[in-house]
Amino acid sequence: MTDQPTKQKLWGGRFTGKTDPLMHAFNQSLKYDQRMHAADIRGSIAYAKALRRVGLLTEEEEVKMTQGLETVGREWATGQFQPAADDEDIHTANERRLSELIGSLGGKLHTGRSRNDQVATDMRLWLLSEVDDIESSLKGLVRIMVERADKERDILLPGYTHLQRGQPIRWSHFLLSHAFSFRNDLERLQQLIPRISVLPLGSGALAGNPFSIDREFLAKELGFASLAENSMWGVGDRDFIVEFLMWSSLTMTHMSRLAEDLIIYSTAEFGFVTLSDAYSTGSSMMPQKKNPDSLELLRGKSGRIFGDMAGFMMTLKGLPSTYNKDLQEDKEPLFDTVDNISASLKIAEGVIATMEVHGEKMQQALTMDVLATDLADYLVRKGVPFRETHHVSGRAVALAEARKCQLNGLSVQDYKGLHEKFGDDVVEVFDFEASVERRSSIGGPSRKTLDRQIAVLRAALGQK
Repeated sequence: MTDQPTKQKLWGGRFTGKTDPLMHAFNQSLKYDQRMHAADIRGSIAYAKALRRVGLLTEEEEVKMTQGLETVGREWATGQFQPAADDEDIHTANERRLSELIGSLGGKLHTGRSRNDQVATDMRLWLLSEVDDIESSLKGLVRIMVERADKERDILLPGYTHLQRGQPIRWSHFLLSHAFSFRNDLERLQQLIPRISVLPLGSGALAGNPFSIDREFLAKELGFASLAENSMWGVGDRDFIVEFLMWSSLTMTHMSRLAEDLIIYSTAEFGFVTLSDAYSTGSSMMPQKKNPDSLELLRGKSGRIFGDMAGFMMTLKGLPSTYNKDLQEDKEPLFDTVDNISASLKIAEGVIATMEVHGEKMQQALTMDVLATDLADYLVRKGVPFRETHHVSGRAVALAEARKCQLNGLSVQDYKGLHEKFGDDVVEVFDFEASVERRSSIGGPSRKTLDRQIAVLRAALGQK
């Protein structure tokens, strides 16, 4: 039977009075930071090894401490861990339980270590593991968009500006326009990872470690790419959280714009797409309704995640150097953002993978007025300045409107009356497929340029 330590707070020696129960609850973070239990155990095991390397633990003590920590970790994993009333946070809880298991030896674990460098280490470890899953989900979303674009390139529809029909494009071109935004998000996330992967452990409370702890060993042991070169910065820095929240806000802004397009396209007025029943709901009053709730929630989550970022930025602004308790407010917005962006990426992938695309409805939405620019381009190829051809094409549109017909309803003689450079071949303008194929410069919607876009995106995903 191990000797049982006296229960006390990690900081309790200075204080003789009792903590106000309301203050204890106000101060306690275990209810939400317990999700970092595995990261805390992992960091503590590495730190125990570092203590042995400098002679502060014997080999036998390290083994006993490691086994105790592994037991605590298993209790969390199996749901057997029982928090105590005095557990302020995950660090206190784990150390308290360790000491119950191995006795006073557990008190050696905190040698030279502060909760300041401990929590910063835990958060970075935890976020790195979550980012792996988020990166995988983001790749999954881009991948399904690329696969659909590759298979559905024959479908044409109007491209819109100001929500007004502009020019004909391919459905694939539309999908890939959103995929490229997510490709950039993927690049930004990958660029952020090295700034998350910085080891604070060994920074102490603010002034470093007095026992010559080998921090390079700790970084290697925990898989960090680098270590905090300044101990004050190491315990006080939360830029990696801000960057992740900013990244999430931008990524969800892109998600919101995709959702908005698909919400519009799924209306009866457009009828371009139909969402799977798995990602739709009905109305409690109107039996005919099929609501795109998945897309509306994705659009709504973007505001929530932006709010998480803005709120924490206001907490961080103006804090004095190193650790302040205000920084405890970093966890809930980070956890909330991770949960919601992780779910959002998976939901979006499911929506894109299962929605039905109605090519015939898109084709019906193509009216000849979307070829007005092609009509102007026809005259450009005949040597007429574009500013003049734009005016001539506008007059053709006005004439067709006056006659209540489409542009191809005007006769060749009508066109010749509008400009002397119009010839019998003007009828060749009125072909949607030909219009799209003429736009074959890099970035356009032609088949050749779609092949290039798909290749670029697959390369970003690590595919060939």
